[in-house]
Amino acid sequence: MKKDIHPEYREVVFQDTSSGFKFVTRSTMNSAENITMEDGKTYPVIKVEVSSESHPFYTGKNVLLDTAGRVEKFMTRYKKK
Repeated sequence: MKKDIHPEYREVVFQDTSSGFKFVTRSTMNSAENITMEDGKTYPVIKVEVSSESHPFYTGKNVLLDTAGRVEKFMTRYKKK
């Protein structure tokens, strides 16, 4: 590999701002903020709005669409034509 062209690949903490969930992984993202985790090490922290802890697909809180209402609305709209 060529020197000085690759970003630094290091351990960082991703923190979900909506639930407060944090996890350590490796990334090339940079951050000015740092956080000390339970293991005593200090990591850069990247704040995200949605993670597996708060996403409706993973939490099982999906909203079911009213498909019958949508079909009726479509039929009434195009029945006139």
